[in-house]
Amino acid sequence: KARRNSLENLKSSVFTPAGLEGDEDLQFLLDGGNLVKIRSSSWKKPRFYRLQDDCKTLWHESKKTLRPSRTFTLDDIESVRKGRQSEGLKKHTDASVEELCFSIFFKGSKKNLDLMAASDVEATRWVKALDKVLNNMRNLSHQKKSEHWIINCMRKADKNADNKMTLKELKHFLRQINVEVDDTYAEEIFKKCDTSNSDSLEDSEIKHFYDMLTHREEIDVIYGQYSKTEGQMSASDLLNFLLNEQREQATPEDAYKLIEKYEVDEIAKQKKRMTKDGFLMYLHHDDGSILNPAHKPVYQDMSQPLNHYYISSSHNTYLMEDQVKGPSSTEAYIRALMKSCRCVELDCWDGDNGEPVIYHGYTMTSKVLFREVIQAIKDYAFKTSEYPVILSLENHCTLEQQKLMAHYLISILGEALLSKPLGYTIPTNFPSPEELKGKFLIKGKRLNKLDAFFNKNNTIEDDSVSEEDEAADFKENKQNGQKKSKIKLAKQLSDIVIYCKSVHFSGFEHARDNQDFYEMSSFKESKAFNLADTSATAFCHHNMDKLSRIYPAGSRTNSSNYNPVPMWNVGCQIVALNFQTPSKEMHLNQGRFLPNGFCGYILKPEFQRSLSSQFNPNTLTKGPWLKRKTFHVMVVSGQQLPKINKEKHKSIVDPLVRVEVCGVPADNASKETHYIDNNGFNPTWNESFKFVIHVPELALVRFVVEDYDSTSQNDLIGHYCLPLTSVQNGYRHVPLLTKRGDVICSAGLFVHLMLIDAK
Repeated sequence: KARRNSLENLKSSVFTPAGLEGDEDLQFLLDGGNLVKIRSSSWKKPRFYRLQDDCKTLWHESKKTLRPSRTFTLDDIESVRKGRQSEGLKKHTDASVEELCFSIFFKGSKKNLDLMAASDVEATRWVKALDKVLNNMRNLSHQKKSEHWIINCMRKADKNADNKMTLKELKHFLRQINVEVDDTYAEEIFKKCDTSNSDSLEDSEIKHFYDMLTHREEIDVIYGQYSKTEGQMSASDLLNFLLNEQREQATPEDAYKLIEKYEVDEIAKQKKRMTKDGFLMYLHHDDGSILNPAHKPVYQDMSQPLNHYYISSSHNTYLMEDQVKGPSSTEAYIRALMKSCRCVELDCWDGDNGEPVIYHGYTMTSKVLFREVIQAIKDYAFKTSEYPVILSLENHCTLEQQKLMAHYLISILGEALLSKPLGYTIPTNFPSPEELKGKFLIKGKRLNKLDAFFNKNNTIEDDSVSEEDEAADFKENKQNGQKKSKIKLAKQLSDIVIYCKSVHFSGFEHARDNQDFYEMSSFKESKAFNLADTSATAFCHHNMDKLSRIYPAGSRTNSSNYNPVPMWNVGCQIVALNFQTPSKEMHLNQGRFLPNGFCGYILKPEFQRSLSSQFNPNTLTKGPWLKRKTFHVMVVSGQQLPKINKEKHKSIVDPLVRVEVCGVPADNASKETHYIDNNGFNPTWNESFKFVIHVPELALVRFVVEDYDSTSQNDLIGHYCLPLTSVQNGYRHVPLLTKRGDVICSAGLFVHLMLIDAK
């Protein structure tokens, strides 16, 4: 019935999203209206905007002769924000029009669209309506997204909009969905469906064609093995599947719940049975996903000391692009925080008119005001995670501007700024993420110890301190090894550094004997990797009661990243990466922090927290970390993989799948399937791999789908990464993400997984 309703959309002039039939806000967008597009103080021009009939594309007029209109898809939108939220609107409009403005922010590097409506009511209506349609799209089931995608492709192929499909249109449609077939096969499909012999498909013939197209033989085989009750799965059959194939500790009650939740046929549901459609529905939802649904919300103990967690961390957060001449922006902070980054960096310098600024010193990167960054951080820090955010200050400012920095931090962040230790006695250990919910911690230099808060006679004045290690390293490179410089530190700024006091690293023994738990060091990647190679156990012990921050080498001017896995292997918490750079390293970071509510904190394994542990990721002596497993992976099939070269009308992908395991050196491995010629719609591999895992608690699994090319480097189609400990056994669907980490709506892999104790 649901599929029939979706196919009715082919006959309609408007493709109505499920759940929005007759919706007033949707109709408002379809009707459209005039808005003022703003590019600069002098470029403010009226443009007509409206949602197109596919309900997925926003159209607007353009005054360019060659392109009288332009469009962009709603899939490209990251967020819609009311008010003067963008840097452009703040710069080019007056505060008096605050309520008339709104901005559309896009995924990736596309510039945001700044708009102004005629009234507050109209601006609110646009934002509300766009948000509603976007949320509807994002909350559709995988099956619904798949149907919508296919039907939209059908509509695009129907060039003359007569709700019929000729053989030529059918071939065009197949190319749209990433399938290349020879003319003979296309004609064969067409004839099989054209039962009326009218040389065009319509109504039930299109439905027949749709059913043929979306038929999945591998699901037929699996369902057929377990459906032992009049061709359907009884609750007992389903339980048998859950126990034997999915290796779940399921009960009859669990089977009943799944039937109630996913079965689409009411008669089957009454008989406590699951049809093939219901079974497919189950496989496409969280219960059938590769990621254990119990690990999606916050499920870990969040009451451990802060240093017992990996913390999602960003380096040079202010940069949108490279480290030399790229733009600095408050938007870069917003994007990182919305990805649950919990440690952001602020590179602070004296600015004009007495106002401190943030930019990459000694380079041509643009500057952004410190106070604007702090305001943006306050507004967006806790929208995706309520756990604490660390502001890592790299301070190059003079005393006067430091005092202004302290003023902004205190006045803008208010009570959310942690300005004194928790409790009434001198602390001996970090508080937990749970205790620090909704709080900001400042990481930076401090003039004295935390004992000062409990010593009434304590009086300190502004004094000199050595520069932050990262700043000194950078300056050393510039000044050919001159002695590390010192800067004056304002008391006001020093006083708000509580649990993250920056100190120079002078060796693990020195740190153990002389540093308090809250005194932490930053390591450039070369130093950190050398320590991880030569003193791994000592590094692990150091991180059991202190925090460590790792940052990329200054030579990475293109904002590339180092591999974070070896740093997590030795228990480093703040492994800072260039969030603005889509890369394998960022994919691993996204995978590491995917479970536990995507909150930016992951509890380290027990052997990285216990002082008695002698764990060394490089040698793997016997210990509680050694839990040898065999990981069996069968890559079965792929669904609706996107076209890579959309400009080339006839371009079809040749997909292959690579499965990677990233963890301790002994576990690192990579295996890949053969490639499939000219089929991105429903390729089938049925290839099996075996991996031996020694330390499963540190292993990440990454699926990579590429478009094979014999003459050049393969292009990335999609990827997905998650911790091995969060993988579900059995037949599972794997969602796919773009290079920048956004979900590809209808695409996915179908795999069979088995993680068992090694013999």
